[in-house]
Amino acid sequence: MTEMFVFSVIEWVNSHLTFWDVAIALLGLFIFSCIDESLTNKGGPMLWPVLGIIPSLFLHMNDTYNWTTKVLIKAGGTFHYRGMWMGGSYGIITIDPANIEYILKTNFKNFPKGNYYRERFSDLLGDGIFNSDDESWKEQRQIAKMMMHSSRFVEHSFRTMQDIVHQKLLKLLEKLATSGHCFDLQEMLLRLTFDNICTAALGIDPGCLALDLPEVPFAKAFEESTELTLLRFLIPPFVWKTLKLFRLGNEKRLKEAIEVVHDFADKTVRDRRNKLEKLGNLHDQSDLLSRLMDGNKQGKNKHFPGKFLRDFCVSFILAGRDTTSVALAWFFWLVHKNPEVESKILNEIYAILSHRECTTEDDIIFTVDELKKMVYLQAALSESLRLYPSVPIEMKQVLEDDVFPDGTVVKKGARIFHCIYSMARIDSIWGKDCLEFKPERWIEDGKLVSVNQFKYAVFNAGPRLCLGKKFAYTQMKMVAASVLLRYSIKVVEGHSVAPKLTTTLYMKNGLMVSLKPRQE
Repeated sequence: MTEMFVFSVIEWVNSHLTFWDVAIALLGLFIFSCIDESLTNKGGPMLWPVLGIIPSLFLHMNDTYNWTTKVLIKAGGTFHYRGMWMGGSYGIITIDPANIEYILKTNFKNFPKGNYYRERFSDLLGDGIFNSDDESWKEQRQIAKMMMHSSRFVEHSFRTMQDIVHQKLLKLLEKLATSGHCFDLQEMLLRLTFDNICTAALGIDPGCLALDLPEVPFAKAFEESTELTLLRFLIPPFVWKTLKLFRLGNEKRLKEAIEVVHDFADKTVRDRRNKLEKLGNLHDQSDLLSRLMDGNKQGKNKHFPGKFLRDFCVSFILAGRDTTSVALAWFFWLVHKNPEVESKILNEIYAILSHRECTTEDDIIFTVDELKKMVYLQAALSESLRLYPSVPIEMKQVLEDDVFPDGTVVKKGARIFHCIYSMARIDSIWGKDCLEFKPERWIEDGKLVSVNQFKYAVFNAGPRLCLGKKFAYTQMKMVAASVLLRYSIKVVEGHSVAPKLTTTLYMKNGLMVSLKPRQE
């Protein structure tokens, strides 16, 4: 009886409804859903029927960060989102410092990186510190903290910075200034930080910053592997996983790039292990990898297999290459746009140098103590990072149902984003002058002021607070002071500067500049 009824209904539909009737009905349903969404949505972005937030993101692809900021302001600092129907993507975006403290510290265990993030980076980073959670992450962090904060590594890393800046960067800039050619400063800084982190962490100099600016296969493969990995966040899983299975398209290129990166890291580990076996110790080397392996040999650490050491190498290159170079690029651009800040930085440097005995400009290599005294320079760097954080947005995944301090309900499996870029542009967090480049906000009575790390999460916060924060500031101050002392950097007229939509805040078109020696 039931089957006859269903058949009769289908027959009636087929005989009475045309294609246009169905199309109009579906269109009406779509319009009704849009109206219902606009009435019930509390200030968040338009969540389209079936497609969720995707059309809204697509429409603002060229200005995603600023669009997100506007939506967050309208929504009161937090909003829900969902992705394509059946895609399983849903969650919350927030800029509320109380929520961020809850995520990064108060209930830290309930907000790991999660499988969604780890799955996409697993081919490149393996189980390295930046792609792990729980006990694996905790163990690696304890080891890294012990080594990075040791006086031996601190001294080694500082000497490495001095050598790279003075033996490579300044010589290259002198050549470029003499030629009068314009160049991409962002690209130059990426080469600098790549050489620096490889030398400090691995004891290997890739030679990216040589005078002839050679193409280094490992460096090129590393850049390509990170960019192609990030595409996995923009492509549905069934698409990139299918491409990976059959080694097609971007996934084929990613596989080839990762092979080059891993071959380099494996060779570095293998060569260092051979040296260790031959000599019995690595006392003559102070890089992180050598200290880790030497401690392993002497029984100070547990045994680390080759894959652990490879993942260690790749993770530290990723952490040290992009973030500092991108931060410096935005800093130099902001200084160019704010000449009064540049003057104050120079006056501070000249005042510090005045305490030296007579020296020529070529002899000036800043000491640790001199860099520590550069309070205004550090304030300017902090302000630059506030406005243009190297990592503009962070993601976590929810293990169990929870409630944020502002009352927002979060469901198990949700992806939580906190937008660091947007936080800098919120009056309630940074004041009415939040859009201004104002280093003075970081100084009180001539000293640097401490800021709540959960409203300034540039270096992450809570248990995952960046271990390399001090290293990064020292490196940035060394580069900035050494360059500004000798050159005036001018951005090429008409050059467009805008953020690129990646997990690291690259400048979309690079930073084309020219140099003018100070003495002129």
